[in-house]
Amino acid sequence: MNLKYTLSGYIYISPKDDCHETVDAMLATNYDGDFCIAEGFEIDFIARLMEAGFLVMSINIAENESDPYYILLPKLHLVRSALFFENLHIKKSVRRLLNKYELKADVEFDRIIGRCVEKHGSDWLTPPLVDSIKKIRQNAAINRSSFPYPASFALYRDGKLAAGEFGIICGRIYTSYSGFYEEDNAGTVQLILTTYYLQEHGFSFFDMGMPLDYKTDLGAVNISPQEFVELFRNGL
Repeated sequence: MNLKYTLSGYIYISPKDDCHETVDAMLATNYDGDFCIAEGFEIDFIARLMEAGFLVMSINIAENESDPYYILLPKLHLVRSALFFENLHIKKSVRRLLNKYELKADVEFDRIIGRCVEKHGSDWLTPPLVDSIKKIRQNAAINRSSFPYPASFALYRDGKLAAGEFGIICGRIYTSYSGFYEEDNAGTVQLILTTYYLQEHGFSFFDMGMPLDYKTDLGAVNISPQEFVELFRNGL
């Protein structure tokens, strides 16, 4: 496959491209960027990007904020954070909190993705991307075999939402996109209980996306894009 590049050196992915072949070409050429550029918010295209292992982000490139122009930023991390279940590490100070919370899978999706935007802004989780993710979820609920499935995890304490996150399920791989917490330690508890859930339901590992210290503290390890793609495809 012949890769296409923008003038600034980013790989350009067209809705007509085979996203899996694009990933293979990126790995074969040792592409040294995390991001690619793509245009169009057709849900079939975004779903195919997700199925190929991209974490799909977006950005407004218009100078005039009153007239936005959004593009996609499919991301294939040069370093990926992966939590393998046997490596999960729980601090004693957090372990005693686990039974004070209840995790519910795949509830209040719209509320959770909306809270993520409120907490972190819409710099990458743009309105057209949020709308596309919701549409993919609606379609996937009807035909789970044809689409990735946007899912959420909600953590409650005494019936009140204390933390949550959403991400994308492809086969036996769950990729975390964004999360939030409303009280101290709730975010950590949510990640731990989500890890338990994924393990109990036959997932391969917890794809945590970009490496960060709090993920490492939980036992996540950094893997190369080659390692990630192999694990990802084995889990489809």
